[in-house]
Amino acid sequence: MVAQKGRDLLLKIDNGAGFATVAGLRSKRLSFNAQLVDVTDAESAGRWRELLGGAGVQRAAVSGSGIFKDQASDATVRSLFFGSTIVHWQVVIPDFGTVEGPFQIAALEYSGAHDGEIVFEIALESAGVLTFGAL
Repeated sequence: MVAQKGRDLLLKIDNGAGFATVAGLRSKRLSFNAQLVDVTDAESAGRWRELLGGAGVQRAAVSGSGIFKDQASDATVRSLFFGSTIVHWQVVIPDFGTVEGPFQIAALEYSGAHDGEIVFEIALESAGVLTFGAL
């Protein structure tokens, strides 16, 4: 994969009629994590840590920040947060693939300086099985 434009990494939400891009995001981040299960005991060779493969909990986190471009995007995100609603989201990674699945908004922050625009930050946490589709 050659270098890609950061703006082409897209965060989309299932609005019932398909996936709509969350407008105004200037930065986005997708991270995958796995909880490790340590099974080291007194008989572990050389006192090296031993892990139990396939036993940990996997999760994904998505975060982004930017400006709201329209009232519809703001209203949708705000209602999902205050309703603690889990919905289907999609992250598009250009020339790589898409990651889709249920996420819940874990954090929503608004800020603004006296000489600038209002910006928001959003954090999503996976809430079930995610799928990957190659582009």
